[in-house]
Amino acid sequence: MSKTALKGEPVELEGEFPQKGSVVADFVLVDKSLKDCSLADFQGRKKLLSIVPSLDTKVCLLSSKKFNEAAKNDPSLMVLVIASDLPFAMERVCGFENLDNIGTLSMMRNKSFGKDYGVLMKNGPLAGILARAVIVLDEENKVIYSELVEDLTNEPKYEEALAALKT
Repeated sequence: MSKTALKGEPVELEGEFPQKGSVVADFVLVDKSLKDCSLADFQGRKKLLSIVPSLDTKVCLLSSKKFNEAAKNDPSLMVLVIASDLPFAMERVCGFENLDNIGTLSMMRNKSFGKDYGVLMKNGPLAGILARAVIVLDEENKVIYSELVEDLTNEPKYEEALAALKT
């Protein structure tokens, strides 16, 4: 079991967080048009999974803006922001903030993604939603970088994650 924290208070996570070199499980999440979307839909491309509790919070929005800017400067970069939010809320935030270079996916229909990827908060005030993490996958869904952010109030290590995509 993995752990993170919220303002220094420990939070347990369900499942095991993927480590560098492992191959991740497929997932089924919901895209902005309410269609099921799987990891297989992005086969053959490197992917940066930016996993956040809610796109409609300060740190989550900030990280989405930074990854959006990186994707704007590199059209080959596939950034998927995965959150517990409803697709409608994610679309509203992306539209308002001009986040046109990232894809958004919601775990609204089931929480298996959170458990399979070791990022579903098991306790604490945000139990039942996703912790903050970044996972970079190669074309075959092998992990080439992973960071489970130590505290939900912290930003991820952007430069390290983006550098992993260049390898």
